Amino acid sequence: MKKLIEIISALAMIAMSFSAMAAEKLTVFAASSLTNAMQDIATLYKAQHQDVDIVFSFASSSVLAKQIEQGAPADIFMSADQKWMAYLIEHNIAKNKQDLLKNALVLIAPKSSPLDNVLINNNTNWQAILPKNERIAIGDPDHVPAGLYAKESLTHLGVFDKLSPQFAPASNVRDALMLVERNEAALGIVYSTDAKVSDKVKIVGTFPANTFKSIEYPITLLNLKANDFYQYLNSPHAKVIFEKYGFITK
Repeated sequence: MKKLIEIISALAMIAMSFSAMAAEKLTVFAASSLTNAMQDIATLYKAQHQDVDIVFSFASSSVLAKQIEQGAPADIFMSADQKWMAYLIEHNIAKNKQDLLKNALVLIAPKSSPLDNVLINNNTNWQAILPKNERIAIGDPDHVPAGLYAKESLTHLGVFDKLSPQFAPASNVRDALMLVERNEAALGIVYSTDAKVSDKVKIVGTFPANTFKSIEYPITLLNLKANDFYQYLNSPHAKVIFEKYGFITK
């Protein structure tokens, strides 16, 4: 009987241990453009906190914000623009935010493209670099942050309406990148950081910073249990990784 009680106690302790481990699961909703950097940061963090499991959901900021609004259990939300963070704050889902990173907007082409060194301004000859039978991959300009920035820049340059029939709209910036990688689009508009993680595309031009709002990545803590990892994202270790992928840290 004594041994049976000991076995039951041991099983109870194991069950409690598993329960404690499950309680340490952190869920991070992050914009697609953060994929590589955040995975590397999580790997480094988990090496020091082996009892923590970090689960990511990467998608367009608009999709993630809507999911959170509908009750998705996110502990941290990292947006690729201010609009969707403001949306959650306005709906009393997020209480505050911190601007963590900045990015740049670039024009990309397949590695094999003869195109290079495109000067993007009001005089750019888009017809010459994008013939009518070719497409330009872009995040959906109605809701995807990368697409919204692209729309703002192209509108400022006076060519949005002219180029829109040739858009290949994507559900997020990584899908836009993939279209160019697969040669399904002759050009693409993505963040500098996305272009730098691919060996199948090259940056052929950079959009002038004065043609669109600053590309900022706000972050918010939605559950206090994730506070340690939230703070870690501001650490020198995390900043080294963000900068490795081309982000500009604060």
